[in-house]
Amino acid sequence: MSSHDFVIALPADYPLSGFLAFHARDNQQIAERTGPDWLEKAFVWHGQPAWLQLAFRPGHIAVRFEGSLPDAAALRRRVAHMLGLDQPVARFESCFAGHPQLGPLLARQRGLRIPQSATPFEALSWAITGQQISVVAALSLRRRMILAAGAVNEHGMPCYPDAKAVADLGEAALRACGFSTAKAACLAQLATALASGGLVLPGSESSPDDIVFEGLLRGIRGIGPWTRQYTLLRGYAALDASLHGDVAVRRGIEALRGETAPVTPAQAEAWLAQFAPFRALVAAHLWAAASSAP
Repeated sequence: MSSHDFVIALPADYPLSGFLAFHARDNQQIAERTGPDWLEKAFVWHGQPAWLQLAFRPGHIAVRFEGSLPDAAALRRRVAHMLGLDQPVARFESCFAGHPQLGPLLARQRGLRIPQSATPFEALSWAITGQQISVVAALSLRRRMILAAGAVNEHGMPCYPDAKAVADLGEAALRACGFSTAKAACLAQLATALASGGLVLPGSESSPDDIVFEGLLRGIRGIGPWTRQYTLLRGYAALDASLHGDVAVRRGIEALRGETAPVTPAQAEAWLAQFAPFRALVAAHLWAAASSAP
């Protein structure tokens, strides 16, 4: 076990509250602990329990990592990716500042970025967990899976498992955690394929598109367009993922446009098309606006 400390500069408009809110979704603080200006994250990294602490200060962030560290540069890139620092939000805001509907929202939420999961596997397994259920229900399943996997770091925090740990759990144990038969089978098949090396997910620094991702995951039953697009959004910062199938996105479009009738997925897809290649950033702004609504 080793420790590593470094500092990363932050832009003046960095949306700290949104980043912390993403990692504070579980109010029981199982694998993440948050405060007004800090995050502690527990996850399995290179097969070992790890601990990541991010302490936000004016203009920078102090990072401390404890765990297996084969590549310090890769860790720095991973943290920057989690923070969304590689996302071209200034260009996006400049392109659409004058849009009659979106422009005012961008002005109110300047600098918004899409927080990223610690690993692509976490993003994909979370997307599978959240299929067609509420966030509260998905968090309950996530919590049970983390505790069942059993990895705990030196700070006593249960760690989000890697693919091998989920594969070792197996389908029956996942069902015992509350996953449906279909989701348990999907997660078990995915994790087993990854743990055996039969399937390799691209690294977070890659930018796979939906067509590439579909081909990669074609043999895994239960992974459809929404799951792929959400994984691309949270695991790879794919800023043009079209989330027109997301209910909250459609409701956000309704509110932004002042619609009285529900917006259909086809209508949402057509409206979002004008914002390519930043459609996912539009979705993130719609989510943020909904969460801050009175």
